[in-house]
Amino acid sequence: MNRPQQVLKLPVITEKSTHLKENLQTLTFRVARGANKQEIKDAVEKIFKVKVATVRTALCHGKIRRQGRFSGRRPDWKKAYVTLKKGEKMVEFSEDI
Repeated sequence: MNRPQQVLKLPVITEKSTHLKENLQTLTFRVARGANKQEIKDAVEKIFKVKVATVRTALCHGKIRRQGRFSGRRPDWKKAYVTLKKGEKMVEFSEDI
């Protein structure tokens, strides 16, 4: 992955991610499945111009969905929790994306 825009797909905006953002200086992103922690850290620092303290990742499995008698599966995806260093300004997604 050579471009930061290929590593970070979308911000995840849920109740849990909003709580983490407000209270623990943690951002949540949907990232490329092949991206590692170092690539995610570099992408966040380059795009948002902030310093990253830690990166945690989670592989989310796709749900099985049915339509009548036919069943299919949504694709698996990767989520990253990015914690900013103390003193860094919190990112507003509407400004930078």
